[in-house]
Amino acid sequence: MSGADRLVEAAAEAARLRAYQTHLDVVALGIERVRTQVERMAWAGIALGLLFTMANVQQFAAGDAEPWSLAWCAAWLLDPMVSLVLLALIRAEQVTSRYRVVMGAWVSRARRFCLAATYAMNCWEAWLALDWRLIALHSVPPLLVFVTAEAITQARNGLTDAVSVALAEPGPEPEAQDVATTPPEPRSESVGERAAALVAAGHGRVELQRRLGVTEHAAKQLVKAHRGQSTNGHAHQSERP
Repeated sequence: MSGADRLVEAAAEAARLRAYQTHLDVVALGIERVRTQVERMAWAGIALGLLFTMANVQQFAAGDAEPWSLAWCAAWLLDPMVSLVLLALIRAEQVTSRYRVVMGAWVSRARRFCLAATYAMNCWEAWLALDWRLIALHSVPPLLVFVTAEAITQARNGLTDAVSVALAEPGPEPEAQDVATTPPEPRSESVGERAAALVAAGHGRVELQRRLGVTEHAAKQLVKAHRGQSTNGHAHQSERP
């Protein structure tokens, strides 16, 4: 096999591969996978942040209670109670945003109330003591959860728009063609050429409308134009000696 033949085969293989890689469904599937990765990483960050805040909230709620006492054990329930409501609301927005359904204002209010309550219980003692190190330490996890919960909805909407745009754009069909042996396609006749042939064959408006798929007005104009051309052509021929 010569070098030119190998280049021809490589070009054909590259053309087939690129046709499938740029196919609309393949592009949309790639965006869907990215959206799944983004959602998983965001959920992991939210879960880790809430686990960190759970210990702080338990310490805040237990106060001076003895370890393993009733008050000390009940304090462990406070943060999960708030976190479960928050996760339920974020999950609901995750599903509705996928289908571009806007939820009511109370959903956003409840989510922000849960985040604000988590932040207050985490940082209350640090703000009372005005210990900036503790304020920074206990502020970062709840604020991170708050920002992520607000941003993930917009990120999902943006990725959903990207899928819609990818499916709406015209793209090449995945056709396997040999770039060296594929003959050029014959030139297709235009509507005007087909109309001229039909008028020359004696067909009228109804037949042009049926075969060409044009409107009644367009068919009338085509018949009028091509019959006029045919009449002029015959007149010129009759004038010749």
